Amino acid sequence: MAEALVTGPQPPASRAGPDDPPPTLAHRAEYAALRAVFGLLGALPRAAATGVGDWLGALGYRPLGIRRNVVERQIAASFPALEQRDVQRIARAAYQHLGRISIEIALLRHRGRDGVLELFEGADGWEHVERGLALGRGLIMATGHVGNWELGGAYIAVRGVPFDAIVRRQGNLLFDRYLNDTRTRIGMRVVRDDEAVRRVTRSLKEGRAVAFVSDQGVKGIASTFVPFFGRPAKTPRGPAVFALRLGAPVVFAAAIRQPSGLYRMRVEPVPVEETGDRDRDVDVVVAAYTRILEQFVRRDPEQYFWHHRRWRRQPKGTPPELSEPR
Repeated sequence: MAEALVTGPQPPASRAGPDDPPPTLAHRAEYAALRAVFGLLGALPRAAATGVGDWLGALGYRPLGIRRNVVERQIAASFPALEQRDVQRIARAAYQHLGRISIEIALLRHRGRDGVLELFEGADGWEHVERGLALGRGLIMATGHVGNWELGGAYIAVRGVPFDAIVRRQGNLLFDRYLNDTRTRIGMRVVRDDEAVRRVTRSLKEGRAVAFVSDQGVKGIASTFVPFFGRPAKTPRGPAVFALRLGAPVVFAAAIRQPSGLYRMRVEPVPVEETGDRDRDVDVVVAAYTRILEQFVRRDPEQYFWHHRRWRRQPKGTPPELSEPR
């Protein structure tokens, strides 16, 4: 995601777009504080810096209790056999994980390209990336908010894959510029989601890999409802639509933290079949990469972003037992 906030002028890649509003005084103050904090953390050994993130995450769980009810309800609904103490254990660990990856993302610029590789033990299924790119039709990489999704993108770029990241604009314009500049320095090409329709087609035809974080049903983005832990979840259709329209292969990829504290990139192929019924085929592909995401989350539930209300939006007629956990 982002390298550490360091002093110095903002590089050209961080310029505002023509439609960007000017940063507010609050944004400037917030950004200055972030730069100062990340500058201090960047001077610490990695273990100490991520330990700070662990502590901050635990603080968010208790005593602050930020979205704690949402997190615990969703974990309990997804794993109904768990006792409450196990739900709380996973929830607390999820907060700590979020704190750690936030620090890792913030300090990515300090680490640089070589430092990214040092954070990984290796990769499983990398051959699916190589085979997909070898077809010459580009490669669609679906992922979700599991593991360290930003570090995963950095790893792919550092390994030499021509790589586009579809991103959403951050609320703080200054941090948005900083974050996108970091991505660029690591080797990614940044594509904002409101430009995706135009830019993704071109990128795939150039043989590039394009990554989508596809597990949040955002208002205004074409989506479909597919099962996620047995409940209908609104899920973006973009990766499936581009795959079927342009014949690009699809993989699901995620960087998962290991007991050592390092990561492994895990890549799974996503089947894409055309039957002539485009809408149905799109839904099948969306369900396929969502099913793989669920498998990843079942293996490492403490590494999922449970803080997002995944089942907030439901199709009409959803029975109460399958609606948003309450």
